Amino acid sequence: MKKYTFLVLSFLFISSSYAQKELTLKAWLEDGEFSQSSVRNVNWMNDGGYYSALENNNILKYNLATGKAEETILDGSSLDEEIKIDQYSFSASEEKLLLQTERTSIYRRSFTAEYYVYNLSDESLVKLSNGGKQSYATFSPDGSKVAFVRDNNLFYVELDGMSEKQLTSDGAFNSIINGSTDWVYEEELYLTKAFEWSPEGDKIAYYKFDESGVKEYNMQVWSPNDLYPTDYRYKYPKAGESNSTVDIFIYNLNDEKTIKADIGNGTDIYIPKIKWTGDNNILSIRRLNRLQNEMDILHCDAQSGSTELILKEKAKEYIESHEEENLIYLKDGKHFIFTSDRDGYNHVYLYTNEGELVRQITKGEWEIATFLGVDQKGKKATIYFVSTEGSPLERYFFSIDISGKNKIQLTKEQGTHRIDISDDFSYYIDYYSSATQPLKVSLYKTKGNKLVEVLKDNSALIEKSKEYDLVEKEFFSFETSEGIQLNGYFLKPSDFDPSKKYPVLIYQYSGPGSQQVLNNWTGGHYYYHQLLTKKGYIVATVDPRGTGGRGSEFTKVTYQQLGKYESNDHIETAKYLGSLDFIDAGRIGIWGWSYGGYISSLSMFKGEGIFKTAVAVAPVTTWRFYDTIYTERYLRKPQDNPSGYDDNSPINHVDKLKGNYLLIHGTGDDNVHFQNAVALENALINEGKQFETFYYPDRAHSLWGPDRRMHLYEMMTNYIVENL
Repeated sequence: MKKYTFLVLSFLFISSSYAQKELTLKAWLEDGEFSQSSVRNVNWMNDGGYYSALENNNILKYNLATGKAEETILDGSSLDEEIKIDQYSFSASEEKLLLQTERTSIYRRSFTAEYYVYNLSDESLVKLSNGGKQSYATFSPDGSKVAFVRDNNLFYVELDGMSEKQLTSDGAFNSIINGSTDWVYEEELYLTKAFEWSPEGDKIAYYKFDESGVKEYNMQVWSPNDLYPTDYRYKYPKAGESNSTVDIFIYNLNDEKTIKADIGNGTDIYIPKIKWTGDNNILSIRRLNRLQNEMDILHCDAQSGSTELILKEKAKEYIESHEEENLIYLKDGKHFIFTSDRDGYNHVYLYTNEGELVRQITKGEWEIATFLGVDQKGKKATIYFVSTEGSPLERYFFSIDISGKNKIQLTKEQGTHRIDISDDFSYYIDYYSSATQPLKVSLYKTKGNKLVEVLKDNSALIEKSKEYDLVEKEFFSFETSEGIQLNGYFLKPSDFDPSKKYPVLIYQYSGPGSQQVLNNWTGGHYYYHQLLTKKGYIVATVDPRGTGGRGSEFTKVTYQQLGKYESNDHIETAKYLGSLDFIDAGRIGIWGWSYGGYISSLSMFKGEGIFKTAVAVAPVTTWRFYDTIYTERYLRKPQDNPSGYDDNSPINHVDKLKGNYLLIHGTGDDNVHFQNAVALENALINEGKQFETFYYPDRAHSLWGPDRRMHLYEMMTNYIVENL
């Protein structure tokens, strides 16, 4: 691990040749002064020499040899029926395009949209369905059909003739869901599209949720033109309560029969992922127990529905259900690759299809951050991944032989690299940034690791940063009284004088596996914190125990007692900062959003005066109010671990509040319910504690929208200036 102790990265921000512009919320939130250019919606094409990307409603074809756009595949505005393209996908042969438009969000990841099929050969455009908006439309492998979900039922369209086939008919809101997921799967397992075409396109495997036994949460919705509020009710399983029951079915298009997969007799389980193994008759199903410390890989016979247990993974604490794909079946039909943190760090393992371990491929006191895939061309398969090797504050791109030998670091620039690699592994796009370098997007040829073209360098943002006199991250680390090293960074005023004392505001998120302290170019709140430095504040960010990048022992120490170590570490952070010559120990504040709001509240209360001011946006105030999958993964059920739920609930520490506390929440928050704010307010009032609170009517967890964000940050700024 690299040591970071007041390491100041060289930065070219400050220059007397630049007339300084005033940094304002408007410049950040409304004018888009600091937006980063990128390459988005990349589709790697069958011809290994090209990829496509969506830009300004045009789908462009890029030559990988030059990095230049060579052709406009489709101009959305030139169609007879003009379409604003939100997303697109190719059929496997690239003869057809599936265009998504008129997208309407439901929750964080779920949505409905209109889809169109565009035929590149005859330039024809046809609407996928006239029966109402659809969700998650997906081509079959041969491009002859498209499956989608509508009104909780699964359909497919035969594109030759545009005939529509309905596969399920029992879907009903707040009751039965086919081919899509319930709220908690969407939020916590990152799963919305819950169906998969078989490799030959003659079968569709899909989820069926029965959420009729799940209790409803009720949100009142206020409209300025209505005399009475309306109710929005949806199924939300809180910790310890009943979940949906889940089944997996396989529909055979040839005989129009549906079979049910045998996923065991237990109903209190999760199915985080399904995927076809490469064998058209074998479906891979991952099954988690409710406590999420045992995971099984099952292989299901698509003809009979019978299953075989292939691999059982157990953990002392919990098994993360990876957002990224971490299971790859090899083309030899005999092996699969899987990642696991069984040795204390997330690494890559090779198994036979019968579940026998062949070898551990990667090893070391570092983490696989992203498993990118396996290139199976040539004599030896090559595995590609992004890891923390070198520093937990950075991410680098590596390759390694399937034998576990010949590991090569492909990215060298110090900082954070995110990789999008082509389907044939011939090229990759490196999305790189550091504390001194905004996003730089570069195209590489994998063989020989040769740079083809810098696609975006955000040089304009670098110049703009100089104009606004933005300050650099100054990394530091310190050791707590418990002997734990914590990493952090400062943002200091550009005219910082070490002989003066400054107020400091700690910003943190602190959630399990998260990481805020990285050698990267940070967006979002980063510019808000820059604005605070202009007002004479130092902003500090520290990752406490429970956060990611440093192995299971560091991350999973919070198991069964969320909040305890995180708040202790932030109290220790405040004490450490207060000991520094340039910090005013009487003017230390803390703020955060969501889990960060939970920790800012808990730290403020438990600190009993060490923090002068705290701001909490949309905080959990008791884990008894939060959902099953997330909460029970880290705390088990409240019936089994009541102290884990109550000992570190801010509600149970309100008597210790000393100082200024601002609580902010949206009444339309479907994720962390407004109920959390109400319960905490009641507890504070009962203790006779003075505090300030603000609610945003009908606004969701993100409080998104320029008008809301301007209002929010103006309010927080005024509060901080007046109270810290």
